[in-house]
Amino acid sequence: MRKQRTKRPPSSHGRQPGGHRYRFGGLWIVLWLAAPPVLAVPEDASQPIHIRADEAEIDQNAERVIYRGGVLVEQGTLRVSADEMTVEYRDQKVIRITARGTPAKYQQQLEAGEDDVKADATTIVYHTQDEKLDLRGEAFLRQEGNEITGDFIQYDIVAGKVDARAGDQAPVRMVLQPATRPEE
Repeated sequence: MRKQRTKRPPSSHGRQPGGHRYRFGGLWIVLWLAAPPVLAVPEDASQPIHIRADEAEIDQNAERVIYRGGVLVEQGTLRVSADEMTVEYRDQKVIRITARGTPAKYQQQLEAGEDDVKADATTIVYHTQDEKLDLRGEAFLRQEGNEITGDFIQYDIVAGKVDARAGDQAPVRMVLQPATRPEE
């Protein structure tokens, strides 16, 4: 059998106090080994990835895993929550993660001592090889107190570049914090 569907059982089996954690066997290992070292707190990349969802569908032929219902991914300072998440991989390496929700949310501390980067949108696509985030539908991004909203935002994590586009409903909006002056 190449396609598996796993639902969280109605009993408390697989749950831990205060949560609904359910492990999906070897998939944890695949995601943990294949996760790229995102520009983040160095310890994040060495942390295990914890995934919680009401349901998981594993399709080995399509090299895809779909999680549904209250999806939460945690790895060190990284947190992604969504209603549905699709993980696509090739040769045991994750190539794209797509999170959909009302909204889907992303949060991660990129450097020690700095505030977390926060983003939300109807759809968040993380391109692992390019280290880019695409935020689609009511997109919002906050970093170091600066904020940007629009219908589409692309965030290049490596280059620190943000491109935003307006939709039919609203323009791109930005809130930029003034630069801090060095103390004399």
